[in-house]
Amino acid sequence: MTSPYEPGAAPPPGCPAHAHGGAAPAGPDGYAPGPAHGVPGPDPAGEQSGPVRLYAPEFAADPHRYYAQLRQYGALAPVEIGAGVTAMLVTDYRAALDLLNDDTTWSKDSRSWQQTVPPDSAVLPMLGWRPNTVFADGDTHRRLRQVITDSFRLVEPHELRARVRHAADSLIRNFGARGDVDLMPEYAQQLPLLMFNNLFGMPEEYGDQLIAAMGGLMDGATPEEAATANAAFSAYIMELVGRKKAERGADLTSWFLDHLNGLSDDEVIAQIVVTMAAGNEPLANLIGNALSRMLSDDRYYSTLSGGALTAQDAINEVLWNDPPMANYSAHFPRRDVFFHGTWVRAGQLVLVSYAAANTQFGTVAFDDRSGSGAHLAWAAGPHVCPVQRHALVIATTAIERLTAWLSDIELAVPAEALTWRPGGFQRALAALPARFTPITPNQAGATPWDSSPSPSTRPEPTSTPRRHASAH
Repeated sequence: MTSPYEPGAAPPPGCPAHAHGGAAPAGPDGYAPGPAHGVPGPDPAGEQSGPVRLYAPEFAADPHRYYAQLRQYGALAPVEIGAGVTAMLVTDYRAALDLLNDDTTWSKDSRSWQQTVPPDSAVLPMLGWRPNTVFADGDTHRRLRQVITDSFRLVEPHELRARVRHAADSLIRNFGARGDVDLMPEYAQQLPLLMFNNLFGMPEEYGDQLIAAMGGLMDGATPEEAATANAAFSAYIMELVGRKKAERGADLTSWFLDHLNGLSDDEVIAQIVVTMAAGNEPLANLIGNALSRMLSDDRYYSTLSGGALTAQDAINEVLWNDPPMANYSAHFPRRDVFFHGTWVRAGQLVLVSYAAANTQFGTVAFDDRSGSGAHLAWAAGPHVCPVQRHALVIATTAIERLTAWLSDIELAVPAEALTWRPGGFQRALAALPARFTPITPNQAGATPWDSSPSPSTRPEPTSTPRRHASAH
């Protein structure tokens, strides 16, 4: 078994942000302006020169202003995603669907492209190739993906909700008596990792180890800190797989190992790593973004203890307007292609902006519960997020549990004072400070301290319940 990461590398992402595709009609000779051709972007306000820098703090503060600017190019626009690293960004909804559904024209394999990027580039942890389902094409992708989808299908929704409630209660107990909390580091960013620790079959006491390791990978201020976190995460994954190879359980790791598609140990590790990474950051951001909306919008704020709009409504608005992964779905054309009015050269990096495509005709509000069609926050096509249903159950239950215990929770700062983490891929709050009436273990009535724990695995025999049919 090999280490899941190179030292200092952050985890690779996944859903809701990896897909395929792109139509390729014949076009006129020559290339339309793109980032590889050194053509500066439009300058409607006299502010922008050259491709928009998606990683700049100004972009994080007001991305929709920049999406409006990028749309002046047409369906695709040149952007800079890291220092000296450019890409084409799809901002048009129809073009995004065409790309995401066409795995004949477009490949997910980034190996050739990454040879053109400095080895220390900050974008490589997100875009550098790894042997997992995110960066695979064709039969290889289908073989790896089926292991994930089949295994998650064995997790029953009612059981998942019970596990989320237990994880949420354990976190609320940590700050419930204080009366204040930063919901990002103390709740939204920890809960997905507690869930992964549980679902993959590790004892509850290993949750803190996973949280510390993943936090260091994401936020390590120095290469040394990142390398230490990487070593800790690698040790966690190796122990997890070692435990399950010795004794199976009713958990995702055992189901990955026993799937009839016959993954090697290294392939199992790669799919565990991408599943955790794919679910961690986007799910944390989905919970945080939805909570910020509920605590700052009167349509929700007045309804925390009863009313019209729900946590699910807040999540839907976030998925439309502020997707937790705003720009991703890296694709590379297999040949030169004229795509929605722009020539794209073979091997050139093209990303999809879910946020820009979703809001092409304006932001979406949910003043009722009817919904508004299909957003792209989960991507689409062959690489659509394979565990949407589970992500929604986790996010919705986490928010409902928090607001049930802390019914008068409110922002501790004005909504306009909230700041967003710079970064071209994610839409993530830097902090979400809140206050509430403290709750204590000895107060009258039920509290999170009274919650009974749920098991880390199902109360079933340690052998795997059933095997899956092969894709071939």
